[in-house]
Parts: sequence; structure tokens; C-alpha cells
Amino acid sequence: MASTLKINRRRFLATTAAASAGLTILPGSVLGGRGRVAPSDRLTIAYIGCGTQGLREMTTLIADPAVQIVAVCDPNKFTTDYVDWSADGLKNDIRRALGDSFWGSALKGIPGGRDVGQEFVQKYYAQSTGKGSYQCPSYSDFRELLEKERDIDAVKIMTPDHLHAAVALASMKKGKHVVTHKPIANRMNEAKKTIEMAGTPGLSTHLLAWSRRPGYDTIKSWIAAGFIGTLREIHNWSNRPVWPQWQANPTETPPVPKGFDWSLWLGPVPDRPYHPHYTHAVFRGWYDFGGGSIADMGHYSLFPLFLTLGIDTPAISAEAYASTTCTLDGGVSRQLRNEVAFPLSCIIRFEFPAQKELPPFDLIWYDGGIRPLVPDELRHTGKGLSPEGMMFVGDKGKIVAGFRGENPVLLPETKMELLRKEEKEEKEERGNAVWIDAFRNGSQSPGSFIYAGPVTETILLGGVALRAGKKVVYDSREMKITNLPEANRYLTREYRPGWEI
Repeated sequence: MASTLKINRRRFLATTAAASAGLTILPGSVLGGRGRVAPSDRLTIAYIGCGTQGLREMTTLIADPAVQIVAVCDPNKFTTDYVDWSADGLKNDIRRALGDSFWGSALKGIPGGRDVGQEFVQKYYAQSTGKGSYQCPSYSDFRELLEKERDIDAVKIMTPDHLHAAVALASMKKGKHVVTHKPIANRMNEAKKTIEMAGTPGLSTHLLAWSRRPGYDTIKSWIAAGFIGTLREIHNWSNRPVWPQWQANPTETPPVPKGFDWSLWLGPVPDRPYHPHYTHAVFRGWYDFGGGSIADMGHYSLFPLFLTLGIDTPAISAEAYASTTCTLDGGVSRQLRNEVAFPLSCIIRFEFPAQKELPPFDLIWYDGGIRPLVPDELRHTGKGLSPEGMMFVGDKGKIVAGFRGENPVLLPETKMELLRKEEKEEKEERGNAVWIDAFRNGSQSPGSFIYAGPVTETILLGGVALRAGKKVVYDSREMKITNLPEANRYLTREYRPGWEI
């Protein structure tokens, strides 16, 4: 998809400001968002990662007058072989943002790549200013972008998991604020280095899994009031994976698509032949490239939970139970030893020490359609558990809630009748405004990497337990598995030359 609009961004701002004082401040009615912001006050953003999720989030971010996307980057130039929730969902999002009901109508398949991001940004800003011209440079290599686009304020990272730390660290070394999709990294050593650098004075960071969930405030108050007695267990389950979950590396070696820089996409991961089973949304299922279902969805439920309940230390142990698969070898069934990808489903039990307001407790994660047994208090009423949800178990009762703490219910439900509290509608908080304002004000956002350490280490420890196949005991201060020395290799990775972290 060729880019058609060519004009330097700095020259564009200067000439439009000089040509018309009315264009110094773009109309809020055109751009939407939180009022009117002068171009000189906008947060300039480099957008790294133009796959389906990156482009979808771009359609909402670009409408905020407090930001301006000034460069895009992706190792893929343009293809229509992406994976998404629906065949036309992304196209429709871009169409709505541009006010063009025919955008992409000639494309067969789901589009993505830096050309799509570039064209969208250029068309959007050209229309919103009414001048019909805007240039957004595009890059295949984020390192080149950081060298050439020196006046950017922040970087938004929408790449596969294995590149998050590399991009974030390089960006922060250049003095740029960083907002990233979850996880911060898919290796413990990379996550801890990224979180440490996030504490550099003058830098602000944000993990997009952050949100404020009023349901968690209710759950916290019920636990504090003793309605379930002493907390013993927290259960959290997801129906992920929603992508094909392979159990062995592919053996075919198809050609690399035209315009796709496979070496750049691999980044820190050692060389291997290209295969589409690794790329786009299916990267999440591989130990090298993703973080599995728990990294995909666990951040959304657990990050705000940890913050609300004051869980400020990571798990001290993890024990995983994974589904098994078999293959036929000469007519003989043999169990497949999977060392490269997450299982089809799993249960992970994490052990936590006492927190400031909580006793020692266990956190149990489930995915792949597995969930806890239905509590007797629900089973006797003919009710069950939703495909995704949470349960808090104490020695005198339980709380069942939605996946992110929505609509909590005390069990047995007769306890609900005893509550005499003032009902109050509270809005859930998430989205772009929180981190944009923090970056512009030079403050830490509530979703800062600094606050995400405990949940990040816990989730990554789950992946270590899955790979080790045994219970692992973890010392966060030393970043060390203390009971199983051979499992320490899963805390880091073998790096390609030039990509060491």
C-alpha cells in the first residue's frame, strides 16, 4: 500500500501555524478528546507495531488532541494475512475514524503493516487540519526511528512480546516516555531491567493493562470486613488461548513474504526459518515470542487487583499442571515433550507471603477452558461459573466475580441480604487519558512500570514453572530459582549477536 502524502512534519506545523492563526489550535469537535491543545503542547508519539491490535488502538489514540503521532514502525511493510476477531472489524474501525466508508474495500483479507499505519495517520491529520497534506515517516527498524526522530516525546509499543523490552529500553535510553502493551517483557531479566530503568528521573511509563476496577474496591472492603473470614485462595480463570496453539516447531520453510524483514521481527531471538505460525496474533503461544494466556489476559485481571489489595511482592513459588499431547510413532502412541510452546491448557498455583493487609495466600490461574469446580453454594442453586472469572476463598465464605472483579457476589448468596451499604455507581477508569496526562505533566501514571513489578514477576514465574515441569521457588531480590538451579535458564534467553539485553 503506497503512501501518497509527502510533507515534513515540522514544516507542516510551521507553515500551517503561519498561514492561519485558526489552525494553531485544532477544533476539539474535529479531533474529539479532552478539549483543545496547541500543537506545541501536544505529546509527540512514535508508534511501533502496526499489526491489527496496534492499528485498532491507533484509531482511538489519534483522535485525542493532546497527542500527535509523528512516526510509525513495523518490520512488515504491508500484507493482508493478519489474524483478527472478525474479517472486517479493523477496516471498519479505520473507516469510522477517517469518515470513509470505502477505505480498504479493494483489499482481500485483513491488512496490516507500516504502510497501513502511515497512510492512516497521514489521511487523518490531513483531513483534521483541512490542509490535505501531512507526512508521517515510516521505518522498519525501531532503532533507526529513534536515531532520526529525535524530537519525539514518547513511544507506544505494540509489537509481539519478545520485542517489548528491547524497544522500551532503547527508547528510555534516548529519554523517551514509554507506553506498552502487556507484558513489559517475556523474560524475567528483561522485565526487571526495564522496570529498573523506568525509575530514571524524568521518565514516565505506562502498562496498558492498568485500569481502576470499582469491583475490586468492593471485594477489598468485604475481605477487610471479615465477610469471608481469612483469605486463603484467589482463583482467576480465562478461556484463552483463542489462537491456534501448536505443540512443536513447524518443519516447513515457506518463503518470507515480500516486504517483511524477518530478521528484524526476530529481534533478540536466535535465528530460525520464517514460518507464519510464529507471526501476527499467534506469536503469544510460543515461549520464545509470547507469554501465553496468562500474560495475554492475566495482566488485565491481576495488575489492578494487586494494586487494589496492596500485593506488593511477587509470588515466592509457582507450580504448574499442563495438558499433555501425544503423537503416533510407527503406530505407537508417545507423549510429545513440548519444550517450545505453552500448553493447550494449564493450572498454575502461586504461593504468596503475607502482605500489609493480607495473610499468606495462594493464587491459582486456569486457562484453556479449565476453571475451578463450581462451589457447593452455587451448585445447589443450579448455577455455575462463567467461562472467565474470579473467586476469593476464605475460611468462612467466598466471593465470586467477573474476570476483572465485575459484579462481585458473596457466597452463600444469603450473605448479600445482610449487607447494608450505600449503593454508588462508580465508573471504571482505563484508556489513554491517564498516561497521556502523566507523560505531559512529567509524572508517573498509575499504570507505571514501577508499580507493575510484582504482577510482572509473578506472571513470568508461571511460564518458568511450566517449562521446568516442577515447583519452582523464587527469590526476587536475587532473581533466582533457589530449589531447581537448572530452571534459572528460563529467566533469560540466548541472544542473537547485537541484541543482548
